[in-house]
Amino acid sequence: MNLPFFISKRIAKESTGSFSSIINRVAVVSIGLGLAVLIIAFMVLFGFKKVIRDKVYSFSGHLIVNKYTLSTSFEEGSIVLDEDLIDALNNYPRITSYQPYAMKAALLKTKEEVHGVIVKGVDNSFDTVGFNKHIVEGRLPNFNADKYSTEVALSKRVSNYLELEVDDEVLIYFVQNPPRFRRLQISGIYETGLEEFDEKIIIGDLDLVRRINSWPDSLAGGVEIFCDLTPSLDDYLGLLRHNLSSIVNLRFDEYTNDIQKYILTKAESELFNILDIDLYVDKVYDRYAQIFEWLNLLNRNVVILLGIILFVSGTSIISILLILIMERTKMIGMMKSLGATDKMIRSIFVYNGLRLVMRGLLWGNVIGVSIGLIQDHFKIIPLDAANYYMSHVPIVIDISTILFLNILILFLIGLTLLIPVAFISKVQPVKAIRFD
Repeated sequence: MNLPFFISKRIAKESTGSFSSIINRVAVVSIGLGLAVLIIAFMVLFGFKKVIRDKVYSFSGHLIVNKYTLSTSFEEGSIVLDEDLIDALNNYPRITSYQPYAMKAALLKTKEEVHGVIVKGVDNSFDTVGFNKHIVEGRLPNFNADKYSTEVALSKRVSNYLELEVDDEVLIYFVQNPPRFRRLQISGIYETGLEEFDEKIIIGDLDLVRRINSWPDSLAGGVEIFCDLTPSLDDYLGLLRHNLSSIVNLRFDEYTNDIQKYILTKAESELFNILDIDLYVDKVYDRYAQIFEWLNLLNRNVVILLGIILFVSGTSIISILLILIMERTKMIGMMKSLGATDKMIRSIFVYNGLRLVMRGLLWGNVIGVSIGLIQDHFKIIPLDAANYYMSHVPIVIDISTILFLNILILFLIGLTLLIPVAFISKVQPVKAIRFD
């Protein structure tokens, strides 16, 4: 029989209804609420990052193939969609799909207003499934027409500014010499909430941009690539080796805990080596660096919250054990007089502390995961889309993160238990038995 564990259970039962039982409940509540808050914070963080990432990916893919150019214009130089390029993309194992595109600067003109936009021309390979969730009215342009389509999808911000609705017509003037114009029909209105896209980009037909640029069907401005970002064991090991190398060589700016970024960086390098020398591969992380850097800043807030909760929970459990030790001073003196060792007595109170921690973790998991599931299914907590880029608080339940938080709290608070039980060795049996 494990005698310290047995005595710990008896102490817990005898303390029911006493002052120490109230203190025990406070400890369980503080640990449980702390873990629940952490679980909710990480679920919201992962949900928020996933929603923003998916919006960027739906617009630009994961990797972008362009031609080398020193220009900072939105309009790219043309690349040839030849067999070598297509074969290279088809044979790269991590690529799931790709789509050619081209950008063209233009002006939208109504009777009252003029607004500068970037026409993004795409074809029937465009990821309509991923983009349709941003459509708030109408539909995407029809890319299957015999001739190039004169339909476009505007952002809600642009349509509100120009007072345009679905099925309205608008004149578009393309910025070039000599200038050209077309009369286009609004087929749909989208909204992502991201200013980088909603402010200026409209979706049109790739063949329209080709016609304006006098390009043949074999040319495009670039190719957007979608990759399978599911990490494998090799990816995690590769990220670990990369980070260790960065630390050893003092290149801390290259350190990253973003497995998706590591996967795309690796794919970028491998594709660059197999494509023609006049082409380069760009990560969407680099193309929209300001968005992803902003997302990385959110990690710091959660880390600070994690530190605060661990400090509060650790302080709470230390205080609880000190109170329990003071209440059981006579018992400690009696056990020492009967020959019990300090190690045995310390084990009793460590078991008692771990019991409180485990109860707190159980309730924390139940509360945190339950709130996350309720929000994920019923969307109870709304958000102002104008400020937060989404209409409700997003949730992503990551089991590995929840397990990590449980293990981290159990380990760190378990270490803090050693602080109060260290006072047991200073208790003298004679004084403890007379203690009142």
